[in-house]
Amino acid sequence: MARKQGVAEVADLLKAYVRQELLGPLRGAGRWVSMGLAGSVALVVGVVLLLLALLRALQTETGTAFDGNLSWIPYVIAVAALAVVIAALLRQVGKRGLG
Repeated sequence: MARKQGVAEVADLLKAYVRQELLGPLRGAGRWVSMGLAGSVALVVGVVLLLLALLRALQTETGTAFDGNLSWIPYVIAVAALAVVIAALLRQVGKRGLG
């Protein structure tokens, strides 16, 4: 009897340890990852909308500057703006690191 009770106590202790040391930190990591994912999605949507607004503004508000053979220039400007945003984000990741 005493041996069965000892085994049950060890099993209960092991379950409590796993809950405390494994499941608790995983819940915290899950929240951290979900907030990071939500922020990343919001950032991507915002950048895409701003780039589309820039492209539309260049196409409509510049008059005849980009008409005819020069109609491709607003797209190049929008891609260059995207490259600047990506470079700024990569610089921030380089400063802070991923961890």
